[in-house]
Amino acid sequence: MTEIRIVVVGAGVSGLTTALLLSENADYKITVAAKHMPGDYDIEYASPWAGANYLPVSVQGTDLAEWERNTWTVLEELARLHPEAGIHFQEAVLLNRSKDLESDNLSALAASTVTDPWYKDFVSNFKNMSKDRLPIGYENGNTFTSVCINTAIYLPWLTSRCLESGVTFKRATYGHVSEASNAHSSGIIADVIVNCTGLSAGKLGGVEDKNMIPARGQTVLVRNEGDGMMYATSGTDDGDEEVCYSMTRAAGGGTLLGGCYQKGNWDPQPDPNLAVRIMKRAVDLCPTLTSGKGIENFSIIRHGVGLRPVRVGGTRIEKERINGDWVVHNYGHGGYGYQSSYGCSQAVVKLVEEVLRARPTL
Repeated sequence: MTEIRIVVVGAGVSGLTTALLLSENADYKITVAAKHMPGDYDIEYASPWAGANYLPVSVQGTDLAEWERNTWTVLEELARLHPEAGIHFQEAVLLNRSKDLESDNLSALAASTVTDPWYKDFVSNFKNMSKDRLPIGYENGNTFTSVCINTAIYLPWLTSRCLESGVTFKRATYGHVSEASNAHSSGIIADVIVNCTGLSAGKLGGVEDKNMIPARGQTVLVRNEGDGMMYATSGTDDGDEEVCYSMTRAAGGGTLLGGCYQKGNWDPQPDPNLAVRIMKRAVDLCPTLTSGKGIENFSIIRHGVGLRPVRVGGTRIEKERINGDWVVHNYGHGGYGYQSSYGCSQAVVKLVEEVLRARPTL
């Protein structure tokens, strides 16, 4: 086959994973062009701010369920065989209250805490919790073996894997998606552009997806370690936009406490009052975080704010012709970018193959 030139726009977890899977085809020559790269911390760049973990939020039988299931297969293997990726196993404790599941502002986190989830058949050690194990105020819960991803290690690891496979990287910003056709390292027009621009897909020329909205998340990263569990609850008494979760990252990455799910909020600055509520909720759920001494015993690394790239109607994975260029879209993953990353990227690879098969033979 003639060498195929592909430009992936965006270097978040979706762009990097897509580039890596595409690079498995020796005939594909991949360039990743992005404004932000691993190591950057910017409000426009969602991936470094993520938890990140595996708590499926999909409904059985949907595309998202397939993407999440396919992603679990890879994340589980990485946790077992590749500690250098910064992913480790962690017992997840999911707690829920019926009043949260009936809320008009049901968050993805609430949806993940149902008592009989479809994913129970393939994750390890799934169990419903007995009543005597439930914290006060929770009606039911379940546990299973999940994974937690240290984003500060995992994003550079993905980049290194891409480089090993011959992927090239360049800094770039674009006003229109078609401009990326000139970004390939060969200097020749790209055959396919893959759009992994996240929230920026709402303003990128040629795309301008008005269904893109931010869902602001705020976190506190601390040095404290609790009882080794990952916690998530279906909601809080501090309002429908606030959620409660915590997880300890591999390789000294600290414990991440969250959070909130504020749709339409673009504010990049941490709210100190929200930070206090986040820490109080975490201590209530896991007192061993501060040895029972309250939030004043937290050793804070930093406060973080990230904008989840939510798309009304769900993730967009489809091919489209724009100004004569073939573009394959992969954006709008909301708060489930990591846990659907491999499944979504596998779907993108298939669409790229469809585009190439449909080209006229020269």
